[in-house]
Amino acid sequence: MSASIFSTSSPDEGATLTRLHSRLERSADADGLLDIAYRTLETPVGSLLLAATEVGLLRVAYAVEDHTAVLAMLAETVSPRILRAPARLDDAAHQIDEYFARRRRFFELPVDLRLTDGFRRSVVEHLRDIGYGRHESYAAVAAAVGNPGAVRAVGTACAHNPLPVVIPCHRVVRSDGSIGQYVGGAAAKSALLDLEAAWAS
Repeated sequence: MSASIFSTSSPDEGATLTRLHSRLERSADADGLLDIAYRTLETPVGSLLLAATEVGLLRVAYAVEDHTAVLAMLAETVSPRILRAPARLDDAAHQIDEYFARRRRFFELPVDLRLTDGFRRSVVEHLRDIGYGRHESYAAVAAAVGNPGAVRAVGTACAHNPLPVVIPCHRVVRSDGSIGQYVGGAAAKSALLDLEAAWAS
């Protein structure tokens, strides 16, 4: 049996599929049928999934979170009208690239924080105030949001931050100076802290 039978597509067919997908993406967006657009971005801390609504950036997810599972969760909790549509995320991808290239210290992106509420939302909102190259302890964050005894809850809120990197939960460390846990893993957290320390100094 010829091996060519198992070929999925020719280069011409691939180009046609790309053009058709781009047309679908534009049409869905223009007709208001694209509730969540997503793309992936390769970075020094691995592949990041970026997802956005018309309101703003909704989710940033590390590969260790399982991008497919994250998209399934978004389909279930926000909307099933999800499409790979990189154009909506061009600005976010560009700013994240600039951050890793040490050309950006602040993100200027609209965000959609519907995936977090209550105490966790107050923690996430505070994280945005922790400046580039600075650190705060979990205890300091708990005090800042008005609940000094909620140190563990702050850790949980950081672990469920829907927009890591962009909203800097990596800047929250333990009181003894050790880095603590991180949704993207200890190596990713160390890399982000080292990146910022090198440019902030």
